[in-house]
Amino acid sequence: MNENLIAVIIGIVEGVTEYLPVSSTGHMILAGSMLGFEGEKASVFEVFIQLGAILSVLFLYQEKFSRMLKPQQLNVYGNGLSIKHVLAGVVPVMGIAYLLHKPIKEYLFSPYTVIIGLVVGGIFMLFAEKVAKRPVTTDVDKITMQQAFFVGLFQVLALWPGFSRSGSTISGGLLLGLSRGAAAEFSFIIAVPLMAVACIYDLLKVWDTLNIADIQMFSIGFAVAFVVAYISIVWFIKFLNKSTLASFAYYRFVVAAISYYYFFL
Repeated sequence: MNENLIAVIIGIVEGVTEYLPVSSTGHMILAGSMLGFEGEKASVFEVFIQLGAILSVLFLYQEKFSRMLKPQQLNVYGNGLSIKHVLAGVVPVMGIAYLLHKPIKEYLFSPYTVIIGLVVGGIFMLFAEKVAKRPVTTDVDKITMQQAFFVGLFQVLALWPGFSRSGSTISGGLLLGLSRGAAAEFSFIIAVPLMAVACIYDLLKVWDTLNIADIQMFSIGFAVAFVVAYISIVWFIKFLNKSTLASFAYYRFVVAAISYYYFFL
């Protein structure tokens, strides 16, 4: 298949799934396997286009990021969402991810492990919807430091490909008293530094393998991921205002079943 067409397909997959609770990593592993787009170049490409998805969040929430980074916000506690809340949500999982990065990449990036992650993650989402009580925090700017920290810890579950970072954090947020919308917005915001560090870390290790011939393919994938991710986030926030995570859980079960049939039967 033409590389530019592959770039468009994988870019769409990344853009649609990065911030929805369905696991972008899992979908890209499955899509790459189905398209025969695997190996070192595919791994670098998938990391690179995630930067496009990150950029979409910066555009959508530029006002919040700008406010958080103002000098006065860096030193004031409890005045809306702050950089301290973001750090509380990302530093713990960054440390754990750094320690487990090598074994995760070596042993968990396969269709079989993704299928397990899709199913278990879907069950966790249904569990969170069933037991979550009436939310006490409906505005992301009212999130407490304790909530930020524990929502961040739920991201550890997403180190297993297929589990979904947004799925684990939004479900965790529900269990901690956040509304679906507030949990989703906080999930998107803390994804920026977390994903940026992870992407840069991975890219620096393989930078020497890139060449001029890859520029067009990588640029197409980056642009597609940015546009599609932007649209997906806007749609998802509106969806959560009137619905639950259940439909995404059932979708995960269907994808897991189809993938199991495709790869193992």
